[in-house]
Amino acid sequence: MLFGSGILGMGVSFVRRTYHLVKRAFDIAASLLGIIFLSPLFLLAAVLIKCTSKGPVLFTQTRVGKDGELFDIYKFRTMRVDAEKETGPVWAENNDPRLIPVGRFLRKAHIDEIPQFINILKGEMSLIGPRPERPVFVQKFKKEITDYEKRLAVKPGLTGLAQVWHSYDETINDVRKKIKYDLLYIKRLCLWTDVRILLRTVRVVFTGEGAR
Repeated sequence: MLFGSGILGMGVSFVRRTYHLVKRAFDIAASLLGIIFLSPLFLLAAVLIKCTSKGPVLFTQTRVGKDGELFDIYKFRTMRVDAEKETGPVWAENNDPRLIPVGRFLRKAHIDEIPQFINILKGEMSLIGPRPERPVFVQKFKKEITDYEKRLAVKPGLTGLAQVWHSYDETINDVRKKIKYDLLYIKRLCLWTDVRILLRTVRVVFTGEGAR
């Protein structure tokens, strides 16, 4: 029995190692291809942002990654430079008044997320995984939502199960629902799950579902 358990454990360990190696290789390949083929969108976004608002093209913000490690996420700027000067950290909302003129378009088309291919190449993110949250909200949700910190067991992703089946967060109950998706993804980690999420993401991008 012990011998059989040992063989099973070795098998599970091998499968997990193989999955993570393949996932990392796919992340690198997909990010490089994404940067190359989507480079016209990089240029388009840069021109639109510069022509319609003052401030930098890229926006960086501290997020919480795997095992609680902090990193700077890259996005195309969709809000005014001083968007949170008076309010402090707040969620995005429908018809957000802080958006620059082209901000809604960039978000609706998910173009604002493209620079995160850089985060993926750096190993801070993966193509598929729970979306990374800001430290202030992570601390808040850890206190209010059971098992919230378990979503930090894997690298955050450019897209994820919660993003393709759940809309933007508006209330704490929305976050609780999203966490269920995140934990379900972690429980079912496998290449087929990633492929299904990726295919669903393509649909979301082209239909604008959930964009704000």
